[in-house]
Order: sequence, then C-alpha cells, then structure tokens
Amino acid sequence: MNSFYKLNKVEKIGFGSFGKNVLISKFANFYNASNIHLGSNVRIDDFCILSAGQEGIFIDDYVHIGCYSSLIGQAKIQISKFANISTRVSIFSSSDDFSGESLTNPTTSDHFKKLENKAVNIEKHVIIGTNSTILPGVNLHEGCAIGAHSLVKLSCPKYKIFAGIPVKEIGKRSEKLKDLEVNFLKNNKYQ
Repeated sequence: MNSFYKLNKVEKIGFGSFGKNVLISKFANFYNASNIHLGSNVRIDDFCILSAGQEGIFIDDYVHIGCYSSLIGQAKIQISKFANISTRVSIFSSSDDFSGESLTNPTTSDHFKKLENKAVNIEKHVIIGTNSTILPGVNLHEGCAIGAHSLVKLSCPKYKIFAGIPVKEIGKRSEKLKDLEVNFLKNNKYQ
C-alpha cells in the first residue's frame, strides 16, 4: 500500500505553494495549510503535524521530515535545502510562559497569556536526530548536526555537532557536504 497522496490530493490540501515530486503521507496533518509552502523533492512521512501561524512554515527543496515529527507555532519556521528532520522531532516557534505569571494552553485567552513567539531557522544540510526538541528563536546554521534526544535552546554555529540536554558542542562536521551537493545537482536524473 502506498501511503503517499497523489498529486490531485496534494492540491486539495490547500498549501500556499508546493513544487515538484512532493511526497505527502496520507496520515500527516496540516493546520493553516495556506501558510505552508513546500519546495520540490520534499517528503513528509506518517503522523507528522505541521501547524502554521500567520508567519508561515517554509520548507525548501530536498527536505525530509520523518514520521511523528511536529512543526508548530505562530512565528515563522524556515527549513532550508537538504535538511533532514528525523523521526519524533519537535520544532516550536511558540511557547507558553512557565513562570506561573500567566495562563497557559490554547483553551485560554491570549489576553491572559505571555506567549513567546520567535522564528526558527534551519539552514542547509542541517540534520536533527530523533526525539530532539528545537525551541523558539533557534537558528541552526548551515551544516550543523543535532544528536538524538537533544534539547536546543540556543542557536548553533556552522558545521559543528551538538548533543545533550541542553545541547553542547561535541565535535566538528565535515564540509564535504558542499561538494556532494554540487555533484548531486549536476546529475539531472535526481532533479
């Protein structure tokens, strides 16, 4: 059984835009789909939830979002080319205030809440390991890698490897990805 929608069904979801060769699971859920924009060669697997705020969710070319992952929030979420979001990753561009100085959760009025809404930017060639959480305002710079079961509260620099709760730098990542990208894009059969 093929769990991906055919093109006519993808069109009916109502995305703001989408490119070619988009594989969308029939078991994924999209909220405010008109604020979600997908590039080409994007794959979104089973049981993912994408809930876009007014600023939208923007997913560029050659991006995979593994099963059970969620992208949620009022502020913009940007995922650039060749990024990989592994299974059960949670990306938040909004968060309730945990201090007790405000009410929380979507059943209460915004007037009584102190929401933190900050854009999340995931640059080219970033990989995020399974069960990791990305909090509002984080910028994962080009080529950085986040290990499994990590909590990312602060931005991470280029071509470094991070892991832990909260993350800390544990190594360097090869920049060979840049050459591989060039060679990959030269080969038209993958376009």
